[in-house]
Amino acid sequence: MKVGVIGANGQLGTDLIAVLADRGVPLTHNDIEITDPSSIETVLTQLNPDVVINAAAYNFVDRAEDEPEAAYEVNALGARNLAIACQMLSIRFVHVSSDYVFGGCASADRPFVESDLVLPNSAYAVSKLAGEYFVRSNCEKHFVVRTCGLYGYAAMGGRGKGNFVETMLRLGAERDELSIVDDQRCTPTVTTDLAQSIVSLIETEAYGLYHATNGGNTTWKEFAEEIFRLADLTVNVIPITTEQFGAKANRPRYSVLDCAKLHAGTGFEFPSWQDALRQYIQGRSNAE
Repeated sequence: MKVGVIGANGQLGTDLIAVLADRGVPLTHNDIEITDPSSIETVLTQLNPDVVINAAAYNFVDRAEDEPEAAYEVNALGARNLAIACQMLSIRFVHVSSDYVFGGCASADRPFVESDLVLPNSAYAVSKLAGEYFVRSNCEKHFVVRTCGLYGYAAMGGRGKGNFVETMLRLGAERDELSIVDDQRCTPTVTTDLAQSIVSLIETEAYGLYHATNGGNTTWKEFAEEIFRLADLTVNVIPITTEQFGAKANRPRYSVLDCAKLHAGTGFEFPSWQDALRQYIQGRSNAE
């Protein structure tokens, strides 16, 4: 099996290439332009992969409020272009989406399943949901994978966009007190685990929409406290509300995802977010 991984330099793309080993073909922005259908057709025709995984995204959530067209061009139209090309060339397609599609939903009494009503409430969330619909309607053999709060080793040392864990480790080493949002409940997910779950999916023909996160749930404040505990950093964490933080874009207040469908279809079981974080912290020295 030959698998083209678009966004191969990112956190998820890096781990996908590692998990796929000799089956994976890295495709960076220099190799393929997903907003250009002709670029996609040329590259995929030459590569002739069995599967394409789209791990590329416009993920500047707050900036998207000022430039929604840019977010939509990549997250929605780019996904559509890839889906159309994969359908035409008989390539199986994996597209990575986001828990933000549930941004406007009230806090649930249970994790969201794939069939639950979605309600995006930010420009970024709208672009991600549109991308889902484009993929599902344009490519028959598709996997759409919603996930949440990604962090991976490729962001270490300030590389790329960064992630919450690396930001907390940096700030925790500089300050003895931090204010962290405590009214958004979700499940941060390490990219090594997400990559393995996606590879388990493409080894099946169980096409469709899936949720894929580490197990359990937490708030960003609780997550930060666990980061500091595992890193042996003494930081006083002050809980604040979303309104007090004052980000430009809306964030989901509750976006915990039920991953039972993925487990049933593949047998893959995610570790808890606590176990995943502990393994990540322990592995950072090996990744440097």
